[in-house]
Formats: sequence, C-alpha cells, structure tokens
Amino acid sequence: MTDPQWLDDVEMRAWLGYVRTRDLIAAAIGRDAGRAANLSYVEYSVLAYLADAPGQRLTFADLACALEWSQSRLSHQITRMQKRGLVSRETMPHDQRRTVAKLTPTGGQLLTTAAPAHVRSVRKHMIDVLDRDQLATLAEIYDVLVDHHRDAKSAEPIGRLQTAAPGED
Repeated sequence: MTDPQWLDDVEMRAWLGYVRTRDLIAAAIGRDAGRAANLSYVEYSVLAYLADAPGQRLTFADLACALEWSQSRLSHQITRMQKRGLVSRETMPHDQRRTVAKLTPTGGQLLTTAAPAHVRSVRKHMIDVLDRDQLATLAEIYDVLVDHHRDAKSAEPIGRLQTAAPGED
C-alpha cells in the first residue's frame, strides 16, 4: 500500500480556505434569508432552480442533479416545501412514472420577496469583500473546478442560483 500524497502548506491553506469559507458564507446567507423571508438557504436554492426552469418546473431527477442531492433527499425537501405551499408535485402527462416539482405562485412570490435580501447578503458576505480582480480570479478557479467535476460525471450544466430578481438576467 502506498502512502497518500499529503497536502503541503499551500495546498492545505487552499483546501481549508475553501471548506471554511463555503460553510461560513452559506451559514451567513442562510441566517440572513431566514430573517428576511423565513426561507432557508436550501429552500431558496430549490425555488431559484425552479424559477429558472422552463415552465418553472423540473423533474425530480433533473432538480436532484442540479442540487447534487439524492432523489430521496429532494423528495423529503419537496414534501416540506409543499406543506408550505411553495411548490407542487405533478406527474408528467406523457410518463406517469416521473415526478415533476413545480414552483407555485406562493413560492414565486416568496422568491421575489427574498431575492433582494439574498443578493444583498451575497454581496455583504462575499462579493463586496473582494476586489474586481480577485472576483475574476475566483470565478476562473470555480469554472475550472466545475468543469472538472461536470466532465467527470458527464452531467448536464447546473444552471445558476438566482441573484437577480426573478425574470431578470
């Protein structure tokens, strides 16, 4: 058995920096979203993907893939959101075995209400902390990482999380 190739100091700083900032930023944005619209970061993500989808609906398989979740986890999340009237479940007319999650008017309105606070929070906790060159470098780094993992999975593009008002790009 060969020894693992341990991370050197720079590699460890990069790895731990990513892990820590991912957790810190997601938690901060989640707290802000909860205060602004009684909406968790996870719920916001689901609503944003549905809002961006054609007809504001996605199959469970496509939504689970976009979120990097199992279909079981998604099903539980959709059930909770369905109880709040944010999404509905439908079967596909041409394939009764497949289930679709659809954004409801209530979910769309809550997303519209939450979007300004969400983008303010993203700016406060990430965008405005960095200068333009740092943002460009970070975007390039994430493009490389996303492409690497998408190529490895041969998956479809994941879309984007909404940082503009619904219906605006």
